[in-house]
Amino acid sequence: MSRPATLGQLKESGWRSVPVKEEVRRNVAARIAAGEPVVAGVVGYDDTVLPQLENALLAGHDTIFLGERGQAKTRIIRSLVDLLDEWMPVVAGSEINDDPYHPVSRHARDLVRDHGEDTPVEWVHRSTRFGEKLATPDTSIADLIGEVDPIKVAEGRYLSDELTLHYGLVPRTNRGIFAINELPDLAERIQVGLLNVLEERDIQVRGYKIRLPLDLMLVASANPEDYTNRGRIITPLKDRFGAQIRTHYPLDTEMELAVVRQEARPLGLPDLRVEVPAHMAAIVAGISHEARRNPHVNQRSGVSVRLTIANYETMVANATRRALRLGEAVVVPRVSDLEAIPASTAGKVEIESLDEGDDGAVLERIVKSSILAVFRDRCPMERLRDVLAEFDGGQIVHTGDDIPSADYVSALAGLPALRAAVVPLAGSEHPAAVASAVELILEGLHLSRRLNKDAAGARAAYRGRG
Repeated sequence: MSRPATLGQLKESGWRSVPVKEEVRRNVAARIAAGEPVVAGVVGYDDTVLPQLENALLAGHDTIFLGERGQAKTRIIRSLVDLLDEWMPVVAGSEINDDPYHPVSRHARDLVRDHGEDTPVEWVHRSTRFGEKLATPDTSIADLIGEVDPIKVAEGRYLSDELTLHYGLVPRTNRGIFAINELPDLAERIQVGLLNVLEERDIQVRGYKIRLPLDLMLVASANPEDYTNRGRIITPLKDRFGAQIRTHYPLDTEMELAVVRQEARPLGLPDLRVEVPAHMAAIVAGISHEARRNPHVNQRSGVSVRLTIANYETMVANATRRALRLGEAVVVPRVSDLEAIPASTAGKVEIESLDEGDDGAVLERIVKSSILAVFRDRCPMERLRDVLAEFDGGQIVHTGDDIPSADYVSALAGLPALRAAVVPLAGSEHPAAVASAVELILEGLHLSRRLNKDAAGARAAYRGRG
């Protein structure tokens, strides 16, 4: 359907101009009434963050999100653009999305004055009504607000002419949503330049006698604690945000895994089928939760959900490598595959240990704690007493990432009690699934001090303690 192309046609169409916050409020209200999520693709915030966000949007507040790294702050902010109307009319050629009914820039005012009802109108998509700036120490007022354009001056315009201005990111997002990520990184003197934007809703550029009444929604993100000593948000600026919303990490491993399932890259290959057992996924999610509780991990910097995603992908990748090497068509991660995760963990967890080089030991304890927690949850000890009796009789089981899955099945032939415990956990009698379940039970019994373990890299031999 064709859209109005002139100011006169726009008026005849009945289109009504509303402030951007009213536009967002209307669309948020429609989504809530229809039972639709206000923000799509965000997991774990239904009862905490999202109700606060809905309140802020309905109240028309500028909002700042406080949270450690990896808590979906940027994703939430970027998704707000979907709450705008799909198309919006602007004065043709306007750099700052001038409202045809209420133009504010010199260019738009002159165009409407000269052409009246014949003023040409363009339509912009909501995707172009979102502006974003990653705050860095070198960000200037010119970047955000604007500056004199020397090229326009050289073309013959007077320096006092408003048309010599080059608008910054904020006015260019007029009638839209502007976001500043990592707000504390913005120099304090630059933060002062945002005060008028948030309260008086206008901008001032150098000594020009102009006032541009901007219509925009401002959102920002920041870490709750300045653990890097980068800077701070000045008090007058914090005071001007209508809402401050605290984000958080997933509250349990199930929610953590829901994020992983949504975000992890597809890891299969054409000739391989990947099946990740529930107990292995729970161990990977548990590692992140253990790290968030560990006193040797810097909790101010946070333990991002990105850690869980990266560890999950690395675990599956190591299992895939083993399957390719052994010629197996089904990829099922095992406990021995967790030997590969230090590579995906080292850059995402800040260890604070007393001894230099103790990072590996701290991570090893975290992994073992997660394995033990999952083992206790899924393998009650009273069901394993006959298994321990078999090992007390001198049985030894070898595990490792170079042992074919079929060898685990063969080992169970002489251990009927262990086999009876493995099959319910594996959920299948496929050799790869059986191998994964065997390793969890044996490692869990070792960590529970019920079996001895002789380890060399990813290979291990489990025997009774007698």
